[in-house]
Amino acid sequence: MPIETGRYCGYCTDESGTLQSFDERFARMTAWQARRNPDMPRQEIERQTLDYMATMPAWQDHPRVAARDLP
Repeated sequence: MPIETGRYCGYCTDESGTLQSFDERFARMTAWQARRNPDMPRQEIERQTLDYMATMPAWQDHPRVAARDLP
């Protein structure tokens, strides 16, 4: 996602430019993925979302993102 102003893209921030909480962003991203892939199991949607969030500077070091690789 292109960053036009500030440190983070418009999808990861609220209307004042403050970074959303991890839980809020994760919930929104998984809901979007579920709408795009209604037959995909929830566990797979969450795994893909965490994998994608690992590529994003705002979330790559979050404990839930880092824990995705643990057995």
